[in-house]
Amino acid sequence: MKAVAYAIERAASVEAAVLRLAGTDGACKPVAGGQSLGAMLNLRLAQPERLVDLDALEALTGVRESATEVVFGAMTTHAAIEDGRVPDPSGGLMRSVARGIAYRAVRNRGTLGGSLCHADPAADWVSTMPLLGAVMLLAGPQGTRELPAAGFMVSAFETALADGELLVGVRVPRRSAAARWSYRKFCRKTGEFAQALVGALHDPADGTERLVIGALDGAPRILERAGLLRGLADPANRAALLAEADLGLDATRGALTAEMLRLVADDLGDLG
Repeated sequence: MKAVAYAIERAASVEAAVLRLAGTDGACKPVAGGQSLGAMLNLRLAQPERLVDLDALEALTGVRESATEVVFGAMTTHAAIEDGRVPDPSGGLMRSVARGIAYRAVRNRGTLGGSLCHADPAADWVSTMPLLGAVMLLAGPQGTRELPAAGFMVSAFETALADGELLVGVRVPRRSAAARWSYRKFCRKTGEFAQALVGALHDPADGTERLVIGALDGAPRILERAGLLRGLADPANRAALLAEADLGLDATRGALTAEMLRLVADDLGDLG
């Protein structure tokens, strides 16, 4: 199957792209790396009349850093993160995640922002950004706003983006040298989307103890509180945590998620 006929135009600026997208009710869509949208076009799951190409917008490709955070332009590719061509505020977590996304050809073109806006529940960045406490930077007809990553994905393939809004960047706080993390996912074969996914972050510098469970039927489940990650080596504690999360998974996916949580517990070790 091939895509329906559509026109494509390059946006001259973020503001021009926003104006072009506003009020079109899906008839006009932005295209970033095209690794997700291209497949949807060919399957006719998306049938826009026009695409707005964001590839030439320097405002979306830059990366800037400070002592406390790194801001990634939405068009930052998975490969740039994987290869260390951009700063990594996560102590290696982002590079590890990027390395496990699909295949190298996809990572060369696929973008951080495009993956987040596509909002596939089994994708990596929709779980990783909430785990890191990231903030989404949005631009729309009414101006700019910020949104915590934990509230960006609403449900499967649905985000909190308003009409005409674009994700222009992602702000990720720097983690301390003492931070420990684990990110485990199960895929039937290399390159496929995950069937189970669990990530954890412990940073004693600011008291962060956060767990994310992804590859669900909707948005990832995020758990966060003091003492959350201590005692995960105990199977009873892990079972209690999964019961608390109330994931609603079938027996197979539930067992896979439980195993990913066990691996995460092994990775973290004794947190004191």
